[in-house]
This record gives sequence, structure tokens and C-alpha cells, in this order.
Amino acid sequence: MKSIIFGFVFLLTYTFTFAQTQPPFEKEILDFEAKDNSSKPPKNAILFTGSSSIRLWPEMERYFPGKVILQRGFGGSQLSDVIRYADRVIIKYKPKQVVVYAGENDIALNVSAQEVYNRFVTLFTHVRTKLPKTPFVFISLKPSPSRRKHQAAVREANDLIRAYLAKHKKTTFVDVYTPMLNGTGPDAPIRGELFKSDSLHMNEKGYQIWAEKLRPVLR
Repeated sequence: MKSIIFGFVFLLTYTFTFAQTQPPFEKEILDFEAKDNSSKPPKNAILFTGSSSIRLWPEMERYFPGKVILQRGFGGSQLSDVIRYADRVIIKYKPKQVVVYAGENDIALNVSAQEVYNRFVTLFTHVRTKLPKTPFVFISLKPSPSRRKHQAAVREANDLIRAYLAKHKKTTFVDVYTPMLNGTGPDAPIRGELFKSDSLHMNEKGYQIWAEKLRPVLR
């Protein structure tokens, strides 16, 4: 009996320790890989990755008729997480186009706009090195009502990333920040009707704006 109890305690300890030592979002990435094993992912797809705005986009294919879409967002992720898993959520699929939304969670955790930019450059450089001919799209960081205090940093990060991509071929910066405001200028109010009750994640109206901005640039 003692040996059984000892074995049970050891198993619980091992499981807890393993869970604690796993990198963030490893489970989500393993779920993607299990899904790929059970159902072969499409070839030459437009791959969307990034944080919860991508993961929670409902029926994404419906917004882009005629396009082959592969949705690989993992909620709560920062740009540093997308960098960590880039080979497993981007490169391995050899997509015909890459679309990224990430960086807002970084800023919400008080990462500076400059550091968000640095992380983006690291991600872009890695993807461009591995997939040199693949067009790259970055969706600008959105204005979220629940994160109003971070808007200045969001705008700064957007400006830095926009300027960087303008110097590189086969890249597109899609501005969703501006159309999600009522008016123009840094003090324009955020359109609250585009968000769910948490004032962070978007509803159908918000995703319609994103889709309208993205359709012209998708291959």
C-alpha cells in the first residue's frame, strides 16, 4: 500500500512539475500539432497567427470567400511567444502569405513601444529568412477600451512597425487602429460598439472592419 501511495504522490509531483516547466502556450501548440496529425492542413494557405484577436475570430473563412485560410492564433500570446513558436505555427506550413496580429498584450504588460518594435523585427527577420518569398502582413495594434491608458504606446509601436515595413518588399501594414475610432487624432474616442462586454475582444462589427481592411491585401 505504501508503494502505491508513494507512486501516486510521485506521479502527481511529476505532472505538476512538468506543467510548471512547460513554456507558455506549449499546450496550445501541441493541440495544433495533434490537429494537423488528425487532419492534414491545407497547402498554400494564408496563415493567420498571433493573439486572441486571431484565435477568437469566428468562422474566419466566411469573411474571406475564395481564400484558403489557416487559423493559428493562441490567446494571450505576446510577440515573444510568437517568436518562440514561429517554426511550429508559421514556418512548417509553408504558407503563401503570413498575417500577424500580436504586440497588444506585450504593451498591456508594460512592455515599451520600442521593445515591441524590437520583438516584431526579430519575428519578421526570422520569418523572412526562412520564407524569403512569402508576403508578410501585419495588422496594426487596435485601440481597446479596457486598455485606454496604453493608447500612446500602441500608437508609437504602430508607427515604428509601419515605418519599418515600408522599407521592405512584399510587406503590408494594415491600419485597423484608425477606423476603430470615432474621429481622428490622438484623443478620438474608441468605438465601444465594436467590442464585447469585456471591452477588449471584438464582436462581429469589429471583425467586419478588420475583414474590409484585409481583403484587398490577401493573395
